[in-house]
Amino acid sequence: MHPNALLDACSELVKRTLTFEHPADAVVSRFFRENRGLGQRERAALAETAYTVLRKKLLFESLARSGSGPRERRLAILGYHGPRDFLKAALNDQELAWLAQCDAVKPEELMESHRHNMPAWLVEPLKAQLGDGFWPLAQSMEEGAPLDLRVNALKDKRADVQKELLKAGIRSVPTPFSPWGLRVEGKPALTRYDVFMRGAIEVQDEGSQLLALLLDAKRGEMVVDFCAGAGGKTLALGASMRSTGRLYAFDVSGHRLEALKPRLARSGLSNVHPAAIAHERDERVKRLSGKIDRVLVDAPCSGLGTLRRNPDLKWRQSEEAIAELTVKQTSILDSAARLVKSGGRLVYATCSILPEENEAIAEAFSAAHPDFVPVDAAELLEQLKVAASASLCSGGETGGRYLRMWPHLHQTDGFFAAVWVRK
Repeated sequence: MHPNALLDACSELVKRTLTFEHPADAVVSRFFRENRGLGQRERAALAETAYTVLRKKLLFESLARSGSGPRERRLAILGYHGPRDFLKAALNDQELAWLAQCDAVKPEELMESHRHNMPAWLVEPLKAQLGDGFWPLAQSMEEGAPLDLRVNALKDKRADVQKELLKAGIRSVPTPFSPWGLRVEGKPALTRYDVFMRGAIEVQDEGSQLLALLLDAKRGEMVVDFCAGAGGKTLALGASMRSTGRLYAFDVSGHRLEALKPRLARSGLSNVHPAAIAHERDERVKRLSGKIDRVLVDAPCSGLGTLRRNPDLKWRQSEEAIAELTVKQTSILDSAARLVKSGGRLVYATCSILPEENEAIAEAFSAAHPDFVPVDAAELLEQLKVAASASLCSGGETGGRYLRMWPHLHQTDGFFAAVWVRK
């Protein structure tokens, strides 16, 4: 593709993502469907340019003011992801001079908001939680996330899968915390390899794998994944149950559960029962009241722990939206708790980094439900032989009550989990 044509395409994609009418990944996918002639390298350049602009939006908008031409073109030039010489071949003299000026700006000369590139409403609670750790977090959120795989323990051993991937030219290392995980170099197209097609691997962030591990579902048990979505954790739970017992995958979105079907077919699991429910107090839920050994509530949340993958979320979410979510999270956790039998385990989890979606929900639940006894997540992970489990947990008087994973500390998405046992 000619440099001018590629820059024009980048500008158009940037323009579309910045309307924030739809999630950025959906906008990018649709753009690629409309432009099927794009090669792999061009797609990578386009997607990464759009995502870089979303990650560094405040800085780029400030720098763009001194340039000329359409706004989205200036932003695409600043965020362009690819060889610099290729980009420069598409620029006129005025643009070249302006880009050189922008390149000369030193990080230490920037305003604080242009260094962290986050909306003010998000900065305050993060600084309050992290103190000096805020800046490493902000920096990590401007980088892409690694690609993590979960090896299907029902079918294969991690070491064997690692060797098989290496034969196909894909390098990986075992994840430091999850016993099922491999962290892959680069972004290989995994779907065309036998290891994927036969269900030996699933793409799943290491933090998400640990949520399934915390539930510690056993053979022959009755287990519910209450907000199953496309079923990444459901599949991990099914494998740890060795495809025995009954595993219900509930979700209010039948569309999301549809995405679970091909994954379920590959996985070899026969104990999973997906079911769309109308709401958290659905009749199906009532019928299972007090009968379930273990319940995982991976609640609908802001998703702000996934900013490395979904940088548009910081611009699409708001304080008002978070307040609405916390009401929903409280209601869903209350309803899911009714399923848990005496002696059963309940896990509440989010991929958020905000305390109002995490610790605040967990503490309010504990106060309102004295029959649910909080369990120390650090101790549980230690029993499960997870390395450095204390470093993954925070909060509570003992310091290890909640699982708390951070991109800058653990190289995972941001995750939270709280665990209870019913008396």
